[in-house]
Amino acid sequence: MDLLFKKPHEETKRIMSRVAIGKTPLDEKDMSFTEIAQYNLEGTVNHKYAHIVSSGNGAIFTALASVTGKIILPNQGGWNGFKQISRFLNKPFEMVETDLGLIDLENLNDILSSLDKSVKNGFVLTSFAGYTAEQNIREISKICHDNDVILIEDVSGSIADSKSRLANGKYSDIIVGSTGSPKILNVRDGGFITSDDPSIFEDNRILLKSFKSNEITASGIVSELSFAEDNLNKTIDACMYIKSNLDNVIYPDKRGINIIVKSDNPKELSWNLKKEFNLDEHGMITRCPNYNRVKEKAVAIEIKNLDISELEKDNLDRIIEVIKKHQN
Repeated sequence: MDLLFKKPHEETKRIMSRVAIGKTPLDEKDMSFTEIAQYNLEGTVNHKYAHIVSSGNGAIFTALASVTGKIILPNQGGWNGFKQISRFLNKPFEMVETDLGLIDLENLNDILSSLDKSVKNGFVLTSFAGYTAEQNIREISKICHDNDVILIEDVSGSIADSKSRLANGKYSDIIVGSTGSPKILNVRDGGFITSDDPSIFEDNRILLKSFKSNEITASGIVSELSFAEDNLNKTIDACMYIKSNLDNVIYPDKRGINIIVKSDNPKELSWNLKKEFNLDEHGMITRCPNYNRVKEKAVAIEIKNLDISELEKDNLDRIIEVIKKHQN
């Protein structure tokens, strides 16, 4: 089954191409694309300050560098970069228990309440556990703030949430995200960090300078932000439709941007699905156990990697048919 890998919108590609050859559509009296992108991000996530950086990992690095105490991570369903960057920064970290990636709120409270309050501790997670199930960010935020712990939310897969439950500065102290492929803001490179706390940016000026982005990427972010809510809604709706038509789905009733199905033989199932789905030489199958998804025998079908044009019902029905064929 031939499928298209997610690509930036045509308008985004046109604007980025014009900026790349020096034909910017902005007048000298206008703000730069970087300033516009940062202003628009502030409004999108409900934070006072935003900064465009060269990558999502650059944003995570800056956020974790602002933590002076311990970093708390989910024991699965997160992002390997959280652990790797914590180690690189020589920051102590601890894992919180989860139910297949969804945070165990009681265990989180137990861990956070025991932390040294004389330092700034942080809890970092992704909006969707393993991209497949929405975290209860509102309750997580309350637990963090009751224990004087900053909440860092990676919203690469959830920015412009129409329900305002995810990627919302009302709940998260620091928001980070990637704008590389195949993210919701799909500019092929770059990232961002936002917060209401100006010290995050003032104290990390050298880092932010090292992770400096450019006007080409910023122009793409400005353009893609106008499509983000529609991109996210269509991806979530497609996943909910597929989940409702398959057996052995992890979190069938939760919003997410991929589907994870349990399997006794994930090696065979993933191999068969990779042969079936041809995605412009890109992948859309992830074999589990995998920290970034779930530590169970399972296979993730990354609907988030598909171009929005591929999320029509006929295509989704064919995807369901192929998965069912190899589940049996």
